[in-house]
Amino acid sequence: MTEIQVKPPFIKLEQLLKLACVYETGGEAKLSIQEGRVKVNGSVCTMRGKKLYDGDKVEAEGESFICKISE
Repeated sequence: MTEIQVKPPFIKLEQLLKLACVYETGGEAKLSIQEGRVKVNGSVCTMRGKKLYDGDKVEAEGESFICKISE
């Protein structure tokens, strides 16, 4: 599982997927989220603006990420 460092207090799901280079564009991330191909903390998430906090786990395209807030 890859850790993605973000600034407090949160990052939106769509932004994290772009930051982690899972998708090249916001449009690709948006489509994948809306199609139910992304999981947050083990559950399918279709909200692209979902706020992710420290310790949240994201799965997409066979990769896993954990959100780490850097102070």
